[in-house]
Amino acid sequence: WAHEGVVIICFTSGTTGRPKGITLSHTALIIQSLAKIAIVGYSENDVYLHTAPLCHIGGLSSAMAMLMVGGSHVIIPKFEPKSALKAVERYRVTSLITVPTIMADIISLIRQKETWKGKETVNKILNGGGGLSIELIKDATAFFPRAKLFSAYGMTEACSSLTFMTLYDPTMETSSQHLQKVANTRYTSVHQSQGVCVGKPAPHVELKICVDGSSHVGRILTRGPHVMLRYWGQIPEKASDSSNESWLDTGDVGSIDEYGNLWLIGRVNGQIKSGGENVYPEEVEAILLQHPGVIGIVIVGIPDARLTEMVIACIQLRENWYWSDKSFKHSSENKGLVLSSEILRHYCREKNLTGFKIPKTFILWRKPFPATTTGKVKRDQVRREVMSHLQFLPSSL
Repeated sequence: WAHEGVVIICFTSGTTGRPKGITLSHTALIIQSLAKIAIVGYSENDVYLHTAPLCHIGGLSSAMAMLMVGGSHVIIPKFEPKSALKAVERYRVTSLITVPTIMADIISLIRQKETWKGKETVNKILNGGGGLSIELIKDATAFFPRAKLFSAYGMTEACSSLTFMTLYDPTMETSSQHLQKVANTRYTSVHQSQGVCVGKPAPHVELKICVDGSSHVGRILTRGPHVMLRYWGQIPEKASDSSNESWLDTGDVGSIDEYGNLWLIGRVNGQIKSGGENVYPEEVEAILLQHPGVIGIVIVGIPDARLTEMVIACIQLRENWYWSDKSFKHSSENKGLVLSSEILRHYCREKNLTGFKIPKTFILWRKPFPATTTGKVKRDQVRREVMSHLQFLPSSL
């Protein structure tokens, strides 16, 4: 093996533009796999279901980890909920990885089954590509009661995961106690007023926040043996910019609290400029995903003559919840199963979301959000669809 030689060119998901080729070293791939083995606990007894494509870093690094420990692999042509659940039951799968859309699809299908054998075998689930809502975490622990549930934050340029967080551990506490702790940790903190907690860095990962002035929030930087050598097509002389002695700018904004936890606010190039203020879609999404009636959400900004950009929320409702386009308030009659723009705006204010960040318009989105092969939402495509349907607002897409 060539420690610092290129082992693979792996492409980014391309959610915000043209996918980029990332040249990764042997060292990066090996050390990231070792980190997953240590933190997630993969072993030779595992039966691993490939839910993510092997052309992307998430699926590739987990597959490499499983190869290193000598576990078994179950490969399906592509992720599809029915074939995935069938494989779980047939091969007694013990571990798999998800993104929020994959988890939501799996949970939705399990609800329709009379019997579900997977709850007896699955004991490790690693989620990436975006945070799981509290409701999805509750559903996951109900249908996979023996599974330790992890969340990871990372990027292709860093050869997969930078930080890890345990969302649920069936061996540590009762379900209700642990989920309440997760809710408190992920969305509220005495020391942190915004963002979502994504856990602590893996042992080999260095993180720091590049801030301006006295603010504790800034661009998230990382360095270490996990960092890419360079972008494909970049001349070798510039490779030193991404060496272990230099910091890689992740393109994300966040902060690190006194306990070493990283708090993620959003993407630098994904921010919405509304009324002269910066709005990070991920921050607003994290708040609204806490509502029990919301199962999916995408925040986009559309051109506006007065505000420059207007914040729009595309909402997917949980099963048995209903949408009212009329002015509507909570009452004992509807038993909390009705949502409206007014109710969600009030919810944002209750959660202390700053006024200019609260969506001006809510759109009920009845179809799946457009996504990449790794399950990440194509935010630009959602934005284009919203703009093309503006003349029909309020309506359902």
